[in-house]
Amino acid sequence: MPRFHHVALIGKYQTTVSGTTASSSREVMEEIAHFLERQGCEVSLEAETAANTGMTHYNVLDADAIGARCDLGLVVGGDGTMLGIGRRLARHGTPLIGINQGRLGFVTDIPLGDYQATLTPMLQGQYEEDSRPLMQARVMRDGECVFEALAMNDVVVARGATASMVELRVEVDGHFVANQRADGLIVASPTGSTAYSLSAGGPMLHPSVGGWVLVPIAPHTLSNRPIVLPDSTEIAIELVGGRDISANFDMQSLTSLLHGDRILVRRSAHCVRFLHPRGWNYFATLRKKLRWNEGGS
Repeated sequence: MPRFHHVALIGKYQTTVSGTTASSSREVMEEIAHFLERQGCEVSLEAETAANTGMTHYNVLDADAIGARCDLGLVVGGDGTMLGIGRRLARHGTPLIGINQGRLGFVTDIPLGDYQATLTPMLQGQYEEDSRPLMQARVMRDGECVFEALAMNDVVVARGATASMVELRVEVDGHFVANQRADGLIVASPTGSTAYSLSAGGPMLHPSVGGWVLVPIAPHTLSNRPIVLPDSTEIAIELVGGRDISANFDMQSLTSLLHGDRILVRRSAHCVRFLHPRGWNYFATLRKKLRWNEGGS
C-alpha cells in the first residue's frame, strides 16, 4: 500500500513550458495521473490545473480542499508553480513533491524523465523531508495594514523601469540600520537566496540556516553590502523618496507604494514541507543547477 493515499496533481498550463505544447503538457499530466492510480493512489486535480488542461474526469479541488483532504501535492512545472501552491498549502501542512518541467528547478527537483523510478519508492515512504519557513509581509499606511502577503522566496521593494533611485529607511527590530539610495532592496529567505538575491550579489544560505539576507539592488553607496540577519527579527522598510515604487512578493503579487509606507517583514508561523528522493542533499542541487565543476572529474 502507498504511504500517500490521496494525491493532488498540480500544474501550470496557461503557457507552454520549455517548448512543450499545451496538448503534450496535458498528455504528461494524464500519464502521471495514470501512474499514480497504478500505485494505488486516489488522484484529484487542483482546480486551476483542471480548468487549464480540460481534464474533467478527475475530482477537482481548490487549495483549501486539497489541504483538508489530500495526503500529498504533486507539482508538475517549475519553481514558480511550486511557490504559488506552496504558500496556499503551507497552513495545512500538506507535503509537496516537485517534478521539474521548467528550466532551473531548485525546489521542483525531480526530472520529468525520471519521475516513475523516483516517485515509486517515495510513495512508499522512502524520502527526505525539508521544511522551509515562509515570510509574512504587511504594507502599513498611516498605521493601517493596506496589503498583506506571504512569500517563500523574497520580498522586494524596487523602482519601476523608468524611475530614478528609491530612498529607503531600514530598521531591524525597531533599531535604525541605514538610509539607502538604490534601485531597490531584497529581503530573501534561504530558499530565495538562489533567486533574485543571488543575481543582485547576495550570498547563498543553506535551507537549515534560520536567517534572511538583506540585499540592496545597485546601491548608490558601494559600502551598502548584503547582510545576513536572524529570521527571529522584524525588518521594517520605509519608503522615503522615489516614484513608481512597488513591493513584490515572490514576484507573483505586488502593490504600489506611497511615500511614508512601511513594509514589515517577519517570519510566518507556517512552513512549506518539501519531500525529496532518498539521498537528496542541497549541495548536489547546487552543483547540478549552477553547473559547478562542469566538465570536471
